[in-house]
Amino acid sequence: MGVENGKEENPDSEKLEEEPFERCPIEEVALVVPETDDPNLPVMTFRAWFLGTSSCVVLMFFNTFFTYRTQPLTISAILMQIAVLPMGKFMASVLPTREFNVMGMKFSLNPGPFNIKEHVIITIFANCGVSYGGGDAYSIGAITVMKAYYKQSLSFLCALLIVLSTQILGYGWAGMLRRYLVDPVEMWWPSNLAQVSLFRALHEKDPKSKGLTRMQFFLVFMVASFAYYALPGYLFPILTFFSWVCWKWPHSITAQQIGSGYHGLGVGAFTLDWAGISAYHGSPLVTPWFSILNVAVGFIMFIYIIIPLCYWKYNTFDARKFPIFSSQLFTSTGDKYDTTKILTPQYDLNVAAYDSYGKLYLSPLFALSIGSGFARITATITHVLLFHGSDIMRQSKSAMKSVKLDVHARLMKNYKGVPEWWFLSLLAGSVGVSLLMSFVWKEEIQLRWWGMLFAFVLAWILTLPIGVIQATTNQQPGYDIIAQFIIGYILPGKPIAVLIFKIYGRISTIHALSFLSDLKLGHYMKIPPRCMFTAQLAGTVVSGTVNLAVAWWMLGSINNICDVEALHPDSPWTCPKFRVTFDTSVIWGLIGPRRLFGPGGMYRNLVWLFPVGAFLPVPVWILSKIFPEKKWIPLINIPVISYGFAGMPPATPTNIASWLITGTIFNFFVFRYRKGWWQKYNYVLSAALDAGTAFMGVLLFFALQNENVSLKWWGTKLDHCPLAICPTAHNISVPGCPLF
Repeated sequence: MGVENGKEENPDSEKLEEEPFERCPIEEVALVVPETDDPNLPVMTFRAWFLGTSSCVVLMFFNTFFTYRTQPLTISAILMQIAVLPMGKFMASVLPTREFNVMGMKFSLNPGPFNIKEHVIITIFANCGVSYGGGDAYSIGAITVMKAYYKQSLSFLCALLIVLSTQILGYGWAGMLRRYLVDPVEMWWPSNLAQVSLFRALHEKDPKSKGLTRMQFFLVFMVASFAYYALPGYLFPILTFFSWVCWKWPHSITAQQIGSGYHGLGVGAFTLDWAGISAYHGSPLVTPWFSILNVAVGFIMFIYIIIPLCYWKYNTFDARKFPIFSSQLFTSTGDKYDTTKILTPQYDLNVAAYDSYGKLYLSPLFALSIGSGFARITATITHVLLFHGSDIMRQSKSAMKSVKLDVHARLMKNYKGVPEWWFLSLLAGSVGVSLLMSFVWKEEIQLRWWGMLFAFVLAWILTLPIGVIQATTNQQPGYDIIAQFIIGYILPGKPIAVLIFKIYGRISTIHALSFLSDLKLGHYMKIPPRCMFTAQLAGTVVSGTVNLAVAWWMLGSINNICDVEALHPDSPWTCPKFRVTFDTSVIWGLIGPRRLFGPGGMYRNLVWLFPVGAFLPVPVWILSKIFPEKKWIPLINIPVISYGFAGMPPATPTNIASWLITGTIFNFFVFRYRKGWWQKYNYVLSAALDAGTAFMGVLLFFALQNENVSLKWWGTKLDHCPLAICPTAHNISVPGCPLF
């Protein structure tokens, strides 16, 4: 049994349990996370291995499959979290209880009732099927761009090594940063609370009280969400972007630019689709209120003030020649930019062809969103140094033993920790493989060994400050832009090198943060650290392999996948997320930042946002020191404010506005005035909405959409704002658009 639960015979464990300890000072955690533990529960059982691996494979298949669609669907681990419960109980009822002895190790296929810790470790496996197949499908995005957009020949082995080495590199970063981003009580990772709440709803009996139990509540709203999603998901898709302004002014380009939920600023537009609300910033129900407020400040300032001024009043960057909001790339005449005209057979920039064809232009919202990324990364570094620098230094001096532990950290002291060298070995192995690739496949990946090392150093420097922001606010400021900006200056005209640099520099950080979030979930649920290490490593290998296998199959079997011009107009395989990845490779790699942001470049003034972002947290920090009694001042978070306009495109203003409104309702009004309801049901509701939407999404696809059974009527058109994609400059002629 000791092999299965990873418990250490610690002579001080009884003393630890008898000592008084502090409750977690984070109120949301104290209300939701259990403060007890049963160290004797088996964890790494046969049931956990079988169901965990199966969950990882199933979720990875579906999430990779769906991410190529026009309306991507990410199936959260919550779906499998629910589905495996009856399976686990069934296995506990039918598997033999006989104990086997293999090479001196005793184990049983059925060590007792299916328990909550087995359930958690299965979910850790399943999370690998979400982090690396859903969301932005990070490494696969680069592989897709290389094969589908640049038509590059790439071997499966090279692609597999790219995917696995990136993930394992992130795992190495996570292991080295545990003491800073998992152990401290202040690093509470808000997104985990929904899963913790659901685990308790599924396994614990509610005390007798009025109203529905958490399990009953979950089932009711999961069924309701399942039934409702048939409307925005198939029968009435206009509910995803309800843009009434366009109905009022059907012939006005400006009105439709303002009111379109899909191609405009989304003023007055809204979504009644949970998938649309949670698509880009995650569930608003699990994001703390102060974080929502910061995002709202940035969003309102950017969408309702900066963009309108730049577009209509000042015509910044010749903005009126182009749509106000688009992920497309344009020529100076408003036509779509054809990158094939400036590309050599070696996937480099043909400088003469570029000079002849003309400069590349961006839509104003796209350009300013890139500029916000410049400010975001420098603001993140400054914010973390000022507000968390002393804590990080203290922990760096191995002072963790003197830090006061909360109840969860004390309970975790009963288990063997994972030695640092385990993680360092994985890190060294992934670095070695990556460097080897730069010699063996140097023509395919374009990035030399020194570029790989530079990417590793950048990831190591920035993973910690970004992790601090995510662990406290549930928002993840990206540094994609700065990573691509730097390598684009060093290696201009090489788009594949930029993609690879982004994978090893930025995407390894994203994987590391996902691992760290799961480690905190294990910390909350008292999972032995060595069991967590085993599950995460196995899930990483399985998820990466399945991720690439499914993508490789789709890229080879679906004709013209991701090619919008060549596909049938009703084809769902338009790959909007990967289109943005391709566009950024053109901006930063093929054409390069020097031509766009250097001296004489159209967007050169955006570079000033680097020092602006670095400065903005300073006055906030100074005010927090002058007025220490004003507890709201440190909650002003400049990186999160700048996150209010991150991810657009492919995210739309309507996605973000609806996310803000929903989060405000539940995490301000409900939390303040109905705290008992919030404590019991808030995170359960988030899980129910995710699960119901995911189940119906899968059913609709395989029962109807995959069979080409479609509806055609007014309500199935996504956005009734055809003029929103038009420019407003005089004498710019675009097909389907009247002259302004």
